Amino acid sequence: MSGNHNGVRRQSPTVRARRLAVELANRRDATGLTREEVARRLQWSTSTIFRIETGRSLPQPRSMRELLDLYGVVGSERDSLIQLAREARQPGWWRSYRDVLPNPYEVYIGLETGAASIHNFESVAIPGLLQTSDYARAMIRGGAQELGYEEIERLVEVRLTRQLVLSRQDRPRLWVVIDEAAVHRIIGSPVVMRGQLRHLLGETEEGKTTLQVVPFSAGAHAGTTGSFVILEFPEPTDPRVVYVETLSGDLYLEERVDVTDYAIAFERLCATALSPEKSIDLVKKAVDNLA
Repeated sequence: MSGNHNGVRRQSPTVRARRLAVELANRRDATGLTREEVARRLQWSTSTIFRIETGRSLPQPRSMRELLDLYGVVGSERDSLIQLAREARQPGWWRSYRDVLPNPYEVYIGLETGAASIHNFESVAIPGLLQTSDYARAMIRGGAQELGYEEIERLVEVRLTRQLVLSRQDRPRLWVVIDEAAVHRIIGSPVVMRGQLRHLLGETEEGKTTLQVVPFSAGAHAGTTGSFVILEFPEPTDPRVVYVETLSGDLYLEERVDVTDYAIAFERLCATALSPEKSIDLVKKAVDNLA
């Protein structure tokens, strides 16, 4: 899948919806109106304003115009916000997999698709963006959910389609830190694992993917609480997001203090991990041991 050739970064509807929420909240703040006052003037519920400003729902075209009228937004600024709302309502490719994707995971894919950089720590497995189909299939089959053959194959297809983001001309920079356990845990079979580790080595040769391994000898480290992803976006107005996957539901952390905590944890993991060169050597030795 080739990227766009005009140098303009494509952005997912999810990222646009997030920016629209921020822009509308900023416009309201500029007028000095509270959410309750806006709700009263427009005869809406306060929860509707809250959902729009937190990106949980998108304003319909008529509602969008009413908000902009109230905030006194005119001219090109008004046109650009209406266009942003229109683009935010466009479905992403992942919408066709809604039968097997929980809503929080749809949100993550949308954010990942629009990211400029992705920092990912994984404690027990190879990150999804770098998995082979056989490894992904074995991971999904052995996961917490009991799934049928068709569901598993659909989810493998989703994972492989997600990886096309790394083939774009404007692909995000990917920095992956994995615990050594992810290298030695045999997922699927030794043959599957050997193919996976070779694929991992191939991806690191691309230049925009950095791999570091936290060796067993490091002992306790900043990632012992579990895996996480930090997503950064090309626009400075789009704040970073931390994504944490749990059995009971996925967490999205956007508060600056929370994101900073995870950013510090990632920096500490990088400092604890082997250098990229030594990490590659460790993976190569693991491949040889599987031969």
